Amino acid sequence: MTRRRWTVVGVVIVIVIAAVIATIVVATGGDQASDDRAAVPGARIGGDAPGSLVEAEPMTAFSRRLEGAQMKSARVLYRSTSGDTGAATVVSGAVFTPLGAAPQGGWPVVSFGHGTLGINTECGPSTSPTLLGQTPVVASFVKRGYAVAMADYQGLGAPGVHPYSDARTAGLNMIDVVRALRNTFDDVSNRWAAYGGSQGGGAAWAADEQAATRAPDLTLVGAVGIAPAADVAGLVDKAAAGTLTTDQGPVLQAVIESLGRLHPDLRLDDYRRGAAARSWDVLSACAGNDVHDRGAAVASLGRMDFAPATPAAAAKLKAYLTAWALPQRALSAPLYVEYGTEDTYIDPSWTAAAIRRSCALGGSITFRADPGKGHGDIDVTDSLTWLDQRFDGAAPVDDCARA
Repeated sequence: MTRRRWTVVGVVIVIVIAAVIATIVVATGGDQASDDRAAVPGARIGGDAPGSLVEAEPMTAFSRRLEGAQMKSARVLYRSTSGDTGAATVVSGAVFTPLGAAPQGGWPVVSFGHGTLGINTECGPSTSPTLLGQTPVVASFVKRGYAVAMADYQGLGAPGVHPYSDARTAGLNMIDVVRALRNTFDDVSNRWAAYGGSQGGGAAWAADEQAATRAPDLTLVGAVGIAPAADVAGLVDKAAAGTLTTDQGPVLQAVIESLGRLHPDLRLDDYRRGAAARSWDVLSACAGNDVHDRGAAVASLGRMDFAPATPAAAAKLKAYLTAWALPQRALSAPLYVEYGTEDTYIDPSWTAAAIRRSCALGGSITFRADPGKGHGDIDVTDSLTWLDQRFDGAAPVDDCARA
């Protein structure tokens, strides 16, 4: 496949892939226009297998926008699975292909994992004509000649509870949306890569781990995790010690609220006090009036506002997060990880330790720790080159010996 070089503008655009992990975006316009209920022509609706389509609708409002008019698009509901419980789920997402004739073998696929957009149903990017700020990233990949599949993740955009920080579930959603894309549009290859930042970086890593057994019908060429949320269990110890960074408090709030919805036995009041308790609903908002007060609520958080009430409460919360942490199994394909040494959302030592554990399980990892960089200012140029090389069949550099 012939691909364009990334322009400077393209590189800058894709930096938003590593969107700050606790950034909550205001939903603009809600769902697509009400006349979008007709199925996409040719979409193969039906079936019970992962990736089977429940619905595939044109994204009329998105297509009316300048960038949306330059690609085919559809909002999809598709079948997937909870990585936490194994239960069957229905997940929403959006799928895209370039216009024009596909290359021989079909459009290669990038399954894009978005960063944190919220934990409520209305926080799914497929429900917004702007994809809740993800349009520039999608457009950049499409201009490169890739079809793009973007899962909202379980509980975002469709009914259900979003298991925030459960990379395994998000990874399954990222795999299955590739099948949903192939069931929606013709001329799409079975060769694909996972690419994401922050929450999406952990999801891409988890998709890599699960791809071999989950989707032997698809050929994963590699996965990229930028500032990946691979293991955040350390947040509990920092909360107990009062050493959470200003950026980590809102992250832990979203984790606790999400776990509380999944596990009613988890008492929220064991993990919130002071300004956190007073502004809990505001901190959870991604739309509506509450979202406008979120900045002030975050600024008012105290050092001990998320400290577990007892050692038992701390152990319970940490056990849930440890069960979700990566790695969980050997990789299916090469993995690229890049993170900043000054990340204030995900401690760099947590990422480095996850890389070492993954290397020990087996597989090839190329990684970079960027001196002086944080969470959302990673230069992704090298990761994009790495991605191109995987589709071109080149062998990656394995850095596990120096992990």
